[in-house]
Amino acid sequence: MGRRLMSQKLGFIGVGVMGEPICRHLAEKSGATVIACDRDSEPLRRLEQVSVQSASMAEIASDAQIIFMSLPSGEVVERVVFGEDGLLRKLRAGQTLVDLSTSPHATAIRLATSLNDIGVQFSDAPVMRTRAAAQAGTLAVPVGADDRTFTLIEPLIRCFATDVMHAGPVGCGQVVKILNNMVVYETVLALAEARAVAVRIGMDPEKLFTAFATGSADSFALRNQGFKAILPQQFPEKAFPVTYARKDLLYAVGLAEQVGVDATGAKNLVASFDKAINAGYGDMYAPAISLVFESMTGKGS
Repeated sequence: MGRRLMSQKLGFIGVGVMGEPICRHLAEKSGATVIACDRDSEPLRRLEQVSVQSASMAEIASDAQIIFMSLPSGEVVERVVFGEDGLLRKLRAGQTLVDLSTSPHATAIRLATSLNDIGVQFSDAPVMRTRAAAQAGTLAVPVGADDRTFTLIEPLIRCFATDVMHAGPVGCGQVVKILNNMVVYETVLALAEARAVAVRIGMDPEKLFTAFATGSADSFALRNQGFKAILPQQFPEKAFPVTYARKDLLYAVGLAEQVGVDATGAKNLVASFDKAINAGYGDMYAPAISLVFESMTGKGS
């Protein structure tokens, strides 16, 4: 890590399921002082063990040269930046704001435009892969930024990611993340449907998924969401829930509509998420849409 970065103070806003391990990796590997804020004090107490200092959002805006946000939605990002007491009123020229959250493409563009007006650099760098990858520091991060900003923040992102891609100008990071989740969860939907059909026909779904893994239906979704969640019908809470996945898919549908694409697969998936939420599965790990189809079969295995 360069001497310039090591001498800087980093800010981190939002240390939830993904943000906490990311913040920990930054504190352990960047060599910089890290200050963080969150409404929940428990992860902040845990982060004290790696010398992360708790701070208010105002203190972060005042003291940190580079600030990361890891927040639940684009709506929350907009409140944090544009709200009455938000960052836009507190930041100053020369600082850099990096959004690790999944936000709409339009939000990234609006953030960049407004921040540029006050001399603040902005990048959308939404994280991909799982909570386990965040804990291991092996996330994948597509970055939307100009060349100068990407060069500045890439070494920091590599503290918590093994794959860092300069996807293009601001907004492109969100395009990659949103469409990635669309493709992954459309595959998850197909796996959920396939398991339900196999169960109803009387076939062992484990044999079905094992056969998929040796054939052309093999995929990341099969290896992770399929074998680890859909097959055993285990959908823990405090993972990436149905409600978050639905939010991301609505961003994908909105992006498609913006450019005149009728994303029928994504719309169908949103409808399945709605059914899962209405059935009480909204806080469960997102492949819990499988339970909607399993309830139709009357069998769980």
